[in-house]
Amino acid sequence: MRKQVLIIVLVLLALVMASCGQPVSTPAPAGETQPPAGEVTQPPAAGGEEQPTTAAPASGEEPEVCASDEIGCARIPAGQTVKIGMGGPMTGDNASFGVDISQGAQIAIDTANEEPLEGFNFELVAQDTGGTPEGGAAVANRLISDPTVVAIAGHIFSGSTEAAIPIYEDAGLPMLSPSATNPPLTELGSSVFNRIAFTDAVQGQAAADYLYNTLGARRLAVMHDGGAYGQGLADVVRQEFTDLGGEVVAYEGITVGEADYSATLSAVAAQDPDALYFGGYVAEGVVLANQMDQAGLTDVVFFGCDGTYGAEFIDKTGANGEASYAASLVPPASEEKETFDATYEEQFGVPAGSLSPFTWSGHDVTAALIDRIRSVAVLGGDGSLYIPRRALVDAVRGLSGYQGITGDITCNEVGECNTSGPTFYVVENGDWVQAP
Repeated sequence: MRKQVLIIVLVLLALVMASCGQPVSTPAPAGETQPPAGEVTQPPAAGGEEQPTTAAPASGEEPEVCASDEIGCARIPAGQTVKIGMGGPMTGDNASFGVDISQGAQIAIDTANEEPLEGFNFELVAQDTGGTPEGGAAVANRLISDPTVVAIAGHIFSGSTEAAIPIYEDAGLPMLSPSATNPPLTELGSSVFNRIAFTDAVQGQAAADYLYNTLGARRLAVMHDGGAYGQGLADVVRQEFTDLGGEVVAYEGITVGEADYSATLSAVAAQDPDALYFGGYVAEGVVLANQMDQAGLTDVVFFGCDGTYGAEFIDKTGANGEASYAASLVPPASEEKETFDATYEEQFGVPAGSLSPFTWSGHDVTAALIDRIRSVAVLGGDGSLYIPRRALVDAVRGLSGYQGITGDITCNEVGECNTSGPTFYVVENGDWVQAP
C-alpha cells in the first residue's frame, strides 16, 4: 500500500515539473488553424469575410502593393464577384430614374463579363435610397459593409449623394455619379466623389456660347421661373453672354402655373432681342412659346434648357414650337449609341431614354469604373483578386480621355468629369433633332 502511494506521489511531482519547464498552448477550435509565429491576423469583417493583413502579408499571397497602399486592399476571394454599388430611387414616384440608370449600368456589367478580370466577373449591387438623404446614408453604410464592393456608380440624386459622400470617403470607395448635378457637391473637398453629369453651371455656359457663337445672337432676352434651377440657369446665361460681348436687353421672372405671360413677353419684345432664353420647366416653356408671336416676337429664337426638352413641348406647341432650341442629356448619334439603344430595348422592352435622360450615363459611369478597376487589380498568390483602394480612388479621379457613349470623360482636380457638356436640339418638322 505504501509503495502504491509513493508511486502516485512521484508521478504527480513529475507532471508538475514538466509543466514548469514548457509553455502551455491552447488548442484551436475544431476546423481552425493557428497563424504561424509572427504573422498578424485581422478579425473577420462584416459579413464574415476575413480581411487580408497589410501588416505582414504571407509570402506569395497578398501582393506587396497592398502593404504600400495607405487604405489597403479589397480582397475578392476566388469564386466571388467584383461588386460595384449603386444607390438610387428604385421604388416610389421617382423609381424610373433608379430603374433606368441601373439597367443602363447592367449592360456595361454584361459587356465586361464577356472578358472576366483574371477569371473574376463583375456584379452590380443597386439598392434603394428612396431618393432621400437618409436613404442615401443607409445604402452607403450597407454597401461599405461588404468588402467585395470596391466602387460606387452613383449615387443618383444630389441629396442622397451628399449624405453618402463622407461615408464612402472614410471607407475609401470611389464614386462616379451619372446624375447628381448640384454644383456644390464637388466643392466639399472629397477625394472620392466624381460625376459625369454636366452641372447647371456648365449647361448655362454652353447655352450662352451656343447663342452667341453658333446662332450669332447679340441682343438676348433672359427669362426664368423664379426657381433655384430655372433662375440659376438664367443667371449663368446672363453673365456668360455678357462676358462674350453680347448684350442682355431684358431679364424677367414669371410666376409658375399661370396661363398668360403675354404682358411680360410684350415688354421683352419692346427691347428688340435676337433670341429669348428661358430657364425653367416645360409647362411654362410651352406657354411662352405659344404666345411669342402675338407678343411681337415672331422672328425671335426661343432657347430653352433641359427642363423644356421632350415630347410634351412638341405636343403642346405644335407649329409654334418649330425652330425652338433646348439642351439635352441625350448623347449625339453614334455607332456605339445605336448598338446600346438596340440592346437596351431588346433586354428591357422600352426604348433607351424613355424612363429617364440618364440611361447612357448609367452605362458610362459603370464602364469607366470597370476600366479603372482593371488598371489596378492584382491577382494574389492565394487565388484572390486584390484591389488597392487608394490606388483605385486616384485612378478614378485621374480618368482622362475615356470615351463613353455620352462623350469624353476626363476628371479635373475636384471630380468634374464631363468635358462634353450638353447636346443642343432643335425642333424640325415636329421632332427634336440634334442642332448643328
